[in-house]
Amino acid sequence: MWEEKRMKSKVLYHGSGKRMIGNKLLPKKPRDLNNIKENEYRGIYATNIKKLATIMGLTSGRGISGSCLMGYHKNPYGIIYNGWPKNKYFYVYTLHSDSFKNKPRGSGQWISSKSVKPIKIEKFEVKDYIHLVRKPTKKELKEWNKKLK
Repeated sequence: MWEEKRMKSKVLYHGSGKRMIGNKLLPKKPRDLNNIKENEYRGIYATNIKKLATIMGLTSGRGISGSCLMGYHKNPYGIIYNGWPKNKYFYVYTLHSDSFKNKPRGSGQWISSKSVKPIKIEKFEVKDYIHLVRKPTKKELKEWNKKLK
């Protein structure tokens, strides 16, 4: 099943807390608190799993400065370490996969270094999907804070 999910489909999904400006998504460096080599790439990050993109949209909005994705292919959810969503809406963009390459080390994400015009833009209310994220346990928060030092 893992290999199936890593295969690129005709469309990919990108979640964002912001509505794009103009008619294309622009490549940018991801905001990640971990200095992971793969996160140095400027680009548009996307997945072929819509639920993951939904969680990415929820956790990339105003009011959040630390989050991660867990569960990936079995039962994905987000953990918000610092803050909580302040925006009312988030967006999921459906994109043609033509310009996307597999992110290093087979992470299940795809990256495009070119700007991409969405096929479809969906606007969702945060309150309807907030059940997909949670605050960390004390142990998780302690581990997160260790990573930041």
